[in-house]
Amino acid sequence: MNDETFKASIRKLLKTVGVTTQQEIEKAVQQGLAEGHLNGDETLPARVTVEVDGLSLALDFDGDITLE
Repeated sequence: MNDETFKASIRKLLKTVGVTTQQEIEKAVQQGLAEGHLNGDETLPARVTVEVDGLSLALDFDGDITLE
């Protein structure tokens, strides 16, 4: 195994996930505000799950997204 290649591929995946997830959350919040489903002062509970096929690995991360 090439350790540098391995770690670089993990970083690339996590960067893609982070950027894409942020963009999609921002769009969903803007849509929720525009449609009146959100007031703009909410704190939204969120969960992220990471699973890796071929490994017995499933990680859950919980947090809040605060709009104000």
